[in-house]
Formats: sequence, structure tokens, C-alpha cells
Amino acid sequence: MNRERGTTDPAQGDFPAGGDDAERDPAARARQLCLRLLTLAPRTRAQLAEALRKRGIPAEAADEVLGRFEDVGLIDDAAFARAWVESRHHSRGLAGRALSAELKQRGVAAEEIRAAIDEQLGPDAEAAAARELVDRRLTATQGLPAEQRIRRLAGLLARKGYPAGLAFRVIREALEAEGDVVALDEDPLFGEPDIDA
Repeated sequence: MNRERGTTDPAQGDFPAGGDDAERDPAARARQLCLRLLTLAPRTRAQLAEALRKRGIPAEAADEVLGRFEDVGLIDDAAFARAWVESRHHSRGLAGRALSAELKQRGVAAEEIRAAIDEQLGPDAEAAAARELVDRRLTATQGLPAEQRIRRLAGLLARKGYPAGLAFRVIREALEAEGDVVALDEDPLFGEPDIDA
């Protein structure tokens, strides 16, 4: 902690206690805060706008600074989305649907999300990632009843954002390759629900 400035939290501002121009000028404060936040990690325009709003920076000053940062390339939501998709897909095995939700939460525009996902993930890449996740977990489910194995593997893929059709196809292929033949289409767990009126 820097005792002279008060706090080391970049979102809190770390502004000097004296009455210099940066403290009085909202645009200077906004620039300072944005630079601090961008030094720590890439951010979207919406994330920076929210941080500025929380610090009481007037909307006009925030828009001016954020616009300038976009002009010079310090803020690039499309590049952020591409990097996010690549990183989260490869490190956590997330599907396009989960990645889309994460980016939307961070304020990335829908067209930039779609472009990043389409560029980084094709149907084949998503299916390959699902197979890899199932293959890693398959041995941990050996010895369990087939229905329980299917539920666990399907739950894993659902939490990662994979569509049900793809999930069950990948699970069926993995179980068949292992020699554990299960007819998912005929299984009452995955058919139409029993509705007794």
C-alpha cells in the first residue's frame, strides 16, 4: 500500500491528496483510471465505462476519454472478444454459447461476439473440444451404471455450454468406442417425459 496516495486499488483511483489539476479535471481522472485498469488487464469499453461511472466521472468526460482510447487502439472490443474466445475455449473447453454469454456480460456487442466465435470456433472445433472433455472424464465414470455415466457426462458438457444434441452424440460415440453400447434414443431418461394426467 502506498501510504502517500492512500490505497493501491486501481479502481479506487489512487489520486493524490493535494489539489492538483488531475484531481479536479474529470477527463484527466478518467484517463488516469482507464490507464490503470488497462495496465492490469484488457477491458471492454463497457467495463471501463462502468468503472468510471462508479468513480463519479461525468458521462461526457467518460465518453470523451473512452472515444479517444478507442481511436488510438487502447480499447478494442473486437480484439478483446477474439482473445477471450481463444483463451476460454482452449483453457476451459467452453462452447460458443457459454463464451457468448460471458462476453455479453462484459458488454461486448452481439455482432462482435458472433464474429469472434465464428472466427475462432467452427462446428468441428466445438465437437472436438466436447470429445476431448468426454474422453478426459470417461475413465472417472467407469464402473458406474450407464445412466449415471451419461448424466454426469451430459451435465459436464451442459455446464460448458454445449448443445444437447452434440453432447449426446459425443457421449454415445465415446461409450460405443469403449464397448459400452447404450441406446440413448430409447432411454426414458432422454425421451419424452412421462405425463400421467
